[in-house]
Amino acid sequence: MNVTQPVPGLQHRTVLLDEAVDALALEGERAAGTYIDGTFGRGGHSRLILSKLAPEGRLIGFDKDPQAIATAEQMNDPRFSIVHDSFATMREALAARGVHQVDGILLDLGISSPQVDDASRGFSFRNDGPLDMRMDTTRGISAAAWLAEVPERQLEKVIRDYGEERFAFQIAKAIVAGRAVEPISSTRQLAAIVANAVKTREKGKDPATRTFQAVRIFINQELEDLEAGLNAAFELLKPGARLSVISFHSLEDRMVKQFLASKAKVEQPDRRLPIRAVDLPKPLMKLISKTKPSDVEVGANPRARSAVLRVAERLAVDAPEGTR
Repeated sequence: MNVTQPVPGLQHRTVLLDEAVDALALEGERAAGTYIDGTFGRGGHSRLILSKLAPEGRLIGFDKDPQAIATAEQMNDPRFSIVHDSFATMREALAARGVHQVDGILLDLGISSPQVDDASRGFSFRNDGPLDMRMDTTRGISAAAWLAEVPERQLEKVIRDYGEERFAFQIAKAIVAGRAVEPISSTRQLAAIVANAVKTREKGKDPATRTFQAVRIFINQELEDLEAGLNAAFELLKPGARLSVISFHSLEDRMVKQFLASKAKVEQPDRRLPIRAVDLPKPLMKLISKTKPSDVEVGANPRARSAVLRVAERLAVDAPEGTR
């Protein structure tokens, strides 16, 4: 299979589609602005944004996945362009295109349904396939190659920190023992090793869930990309511009929440000091909303159940008091 082509039959339901796009406030003069879809995926958010943009508006998409890029290149809209790279590079990529400020940025974090459902990508512990897990299959090291050489203590740390797995020690030990017998090259092999190492698990949850999450996050540098992307987004947003971020697990959401809070809150000096109100520190962003999928959406798409949408707005440097 040519991995640069979309796989027929694999569908993606965009989570919190309307809510995330509505949060960008694409109305009036804002419809003529410049926007970023930092995680194009299969284009759900991008298509809805384009439907609301004015003829002079502009949308720039980013994605690491060659299959997503192949889908994006089929879109025939002069207002849209796609960048084959992580959203962490958005500041540099936009500067190369003469763009230094934007009116809104949308990030839909995590992994898409087509990536999970395509066994050849190696993300799923339910479908047997090669143990790859790279979002960008044109670069980097596969999960199988990494697991073949990673020291046990580092593996334990990755599984514990990125998977929030309490049995990280046992799982890492079992993986190292297993690879000594034969190479761990398939998703089914890894899932079986984890299942044998984990003797108890939450009801209804596969024992391999947290380990697969941890390895995927590490291989794709997802948290490093998120940190860099949030900082780049903040620098690119003009006053009044919105940042709309959907996260799917606690590590992502915690990072987004803490980042936005750090920009929305400022430490005030001692009230007893003779400082004019106009000279007091001002917040740099305003928190707009936090939204979770409705029961109806979760019923139609169970993968939406853990999603959280957080929205914030960039403030002017001289924002008046009371805008927090």
